[in-house]
Amino acid sequence: MAEQPRDAASLVKLIVDSLVDEPDQVEVRTTEDDGSLLIEINVAPADISKIIGRNGRVIKAIRTLTRAAATVDGPDQVDVEIIS
Repeated sequence: MAEQPRDAASLVKLIVDSLVDEPDQVEVRTTEDDGSLLIEINVAPADISKIIGRNGRVIKAIRTLTRAAATVDGPDQVDVEIIS
């Protein structure tokens, strides 16, 4: 069984690693600024479509889960972006 994520970035990393074909190329970076958290995901070019999903459904679900997990004791605002 996978380890429990301790923060929003760990949750995103766990989810993205399970979706892509090349989990060793997944990079998750965070930037905090004045009560908000930005989580940037970088994956292999072939895996971008797996993270976005049809009509953006997968990335929307990742954002929803991350925001829900962060509301417990995290920052006021959380955003998840895919960078290439």
